[in-house]
Amino acid sequence: MNGKERAIGAFKEKFGCEPTMLSSSPARVNVIGEHTDYNDGFVMPMAINMRLWVAFNPRDDEVVRVFSVEMAQMDEFGLKEALSMVRSSDAQWGNYIRGVAWALMSDGISPCGMDACIASDIPIGAGLSSSAAIETAVATAMLYEQFKFVDKTRIAKLCQRAENEFVGVRCGIMDQMICMHGRSGHALLLDCRHLSFEHVPISHPKYAFIVADTAKERALATSEYNIRRQQCEEGVKLLSRLLQREIRALRDVSYEEFKTVEHMLPDVIRRRCRHVITENERVHGFREAFLSGDIAKAGELMNESHESLKEDYEVSCFELDVMVELLRSHKGVIGARLTGAGFGGCVIALSLKEALDEILSSVPQMYANATGLTPTLNVCEPSEGATLEEI
Repeated sequence: MNGKERAIGAFKEKFGCEPTMLSSSPARVNVIGEHTDYNDGFVMPMAINMRLWVAFNPRDDEVVRVFSVEMAQMDEFGLKEALSMVRSSDAQWGNYIRGVAWALMSDGISPCGMDACIASDIPIGAGLSSSAAIETAVATAMLYEQFKFVDKTRIAKLCQRAENEFVGVRCGIMDQMICMHGRSGHALLLDCRHLSFEHVPISHPKYAFIVADTAKERALATSEYNIRRQQCEEGVKLLSRLLQREIRALRDVSYEEFKTVEHMLPDVIRRRCRHVITENERVHGFREAFLSGDIAKAGELMNESHESLKEDYEVSCFELDVMVELLRSHKGVIGARLTGAGFGGCVIALSLKEALDEILSSVPQMYANATGLTPTLNVCEPSEGATLEEI
């Protein structure tokens, strides 16, 4: 059974009646634009056809009861206590739900009580943003009467606040924005400073995206992520001094400008800045490539992105590099790169559709032989963001 069927079935079992409403939100993969979001830069994620589902019935009181099928746990709290609520140590997954209720009420929005069951088709820990999916799907359910009238960017920002301030994870805004604004057949070119965005058509009759979960846990991602942020902030200070003007973030420096002063930066800081500055340019180049039909150029930009992440930003690892090389070894693949924070997780590749069967049948075994890990490869379609429907 898929997540939708499991959520509905679990609801009947746990609450003894049929659910009347269903919300869902997608996984996401970042097509290009890595480690640019916290530098006020540009990213291009797409929502993909893996979803988290919430089967629910609204309640007349302020009680929220939620059962997680994957965790086989129930969490319950009252909305009256939401503003002073503390994190749960027993059902840590429930903190994402508690955090959403807290963030909504802190912003003057009244969520509804509900009985709900959650089931997901999104692998946890693979870098596909299962956390943003649960936040946005739950927010959609809690706001079911108001959903058509509340600005989706506002919901995204409140879900990010829930994760930052309640759960305690310093995520950027990209994941929640694509979960709320995803559109079938399109990626989202997002300006992370202004939160303006453009839907870029990336469905193609001859090409498709493959997302390969390497099964390598992202053990270093959090600690190294924080180090990279500090290095970028140091780069901003040094570049402001060298260029003799105020620079808020690395997105304010062009590559041509950077090349005039890069020799005066410490080696590590120079490479970190070079990745972010060139990656921002690759995001815009990828958009132009798809809009003009130059798919080969889009693939080249994905390859350049991986090399920059590997050499300049140093967030790749053996397993990611093996997967990238195995995918690139197939003539049908025109580009492949790590996606997400790095140090494990997923690779995204752009391939001819006619080569998909061969890739999906041969790469997993070759990767397993090289790493001892069992990967999961899926062809992913750009899909809709959060949805709400009556059952």
